[in-house]
Amino acid sequence: MKPKPLEITLDLPIKTYDLDFAGIVSNIDYIRWLEDLRLKMLESYLPLEELMTRGYCPIIASTEIKYKKALRMFARPIGKMWLAQLGRSRCNLQAEIYLNNEVVTSATQVGFFINLKTMRPMPIFEKLKHIYLAENETKL
Repeated sequence: MKPKPLEITLDLPIKTYDLDFAGIVSNIDYIRWLEDLRLKMLESYLPLEELMTRGYCPIIASTEIKYKKALRMFARPIGKMWLAQLGRSRCNLQAEIYLNNEVVTSATQVGFFINLKTMRPMPIFEKLKHIYLAENETKL
């Protein structure tokens, strides 16, 4: 399978504090894992410090998540996230969490960037456009 644009992979360790009273990973932990995946993507392609120095601040407008199978203590899930779609001012991130090569959770997030001074939406960062277009060309 070909990698997707800006795709990153991250081990998602389960800690005792991630479990709810039934011994299942709490839904809130999946949201935290999505944040971990986004931060790794930024670190890999657009360091947050560089973005913020230029006045850009990434914002998540919405998250849709589908839980397909519960995770429990001692499972070793792996998360993947990639840039599924890039518009003029918005982007769609797609994520999947795997256990033993099976998708157990999928999520979509819509994001955009705001200007730190005006707190208004900004066009997509040029560097991100170039990376996305270059990676999409190599996938064709």
